[in-house]
Amino acid sequence: MRSDMIALFQEYMGTGLIVIWYVISLIYLWIKEKRKYMRILFLYMPIILLLLYFNPLFAQLVYKAAGDEIYYRILWLLPVTVVIAYTCVCVTGQIAQTKPAQGSFFHGRTGMLADAAALCMAGAVAVSGSLIYSSPLFSRAENLYHVPDSVVRICDAIHVPGREVMAAFPLELVPYVRQYSAFVCMPYGREMTVDRWNYHDPLCDALEQDPVDLETLVPLAREAACHYCILPAGRKLSGDPQVFGWVWFGEIDGYTVYRDPAIELWNPETGLFQ
Repeated sequence: MRSDMIALFQEYMGTGLIVIWYVISLIYLWIKEKRKYMRILFLYMPIILLLLYFNPLFAQLVYKAAGDEIYYRILWLLPVTVVIAYTCVCVTGQIAQTKPAQGSFFHGRTGMLADAAALCMAGAVAVSGSLIYSSPLFSRAENLYHVPDSVVRICDAIHVPGREVMAAFPLELVPYVRQYSAFVCMPYGREMTVDRWNYHDPLCDALEQDPVDLETLVPLAREAACHYCILPAGRKLSGDPQVFGWVWFGEIDGYTVYRDPAIELWNPETGLFQ
């Protein structure tokens, strides 16, 4: 258990240099900071949090209640960035307020010295990590909503003003739909994308089959009152959608959208069914 906690801490802190600056900042504030509320926020609270994090009994309780995959999130509560930034500001301000002896090189140049110190500290922090955008876990956003363009276009296409619609999406699009639109509902959600939660939905399972058995999928979709079903365009179908009453709605960004007229869809703005 202790080795797992240490490994998580090391991974969270990256190269380790940022931890060095954090510890130095804590030492500086412990000596210099006299205001009680600042000491509670920047010194006492982080120390108590770290003691809890490295406590095996506390870790065992959290592991049992929430799982080991999210234990590292406790470290999010550490005000690492804020403490380092605050310390840098304090040091810079202290340098700017110093009064070098008359005739010394720094006399009258404290502002320049403070600026140089600030640049050095900023540089030290910058080289303490790696460029986050070089990580394979990051990709360039396709739009301002930070969701795939296909989700935006599909949701816009099936949206009916003034009401919600129900649509079954492939699992790769499920996490993004609710981020973009609150009016496109789904019969299952993100719980289906996390294996350790061990959730199963017959409709989701039927939609993810290849080939898709429409004899199984269509009744399940109607039972969930799905107005639309979205399938990858390359997914093979076992059966003819028209035979089962589905209508081809369109193909959008590599996904085929089917409308099920058996599920009524009333437009409150026009007063018509569509």
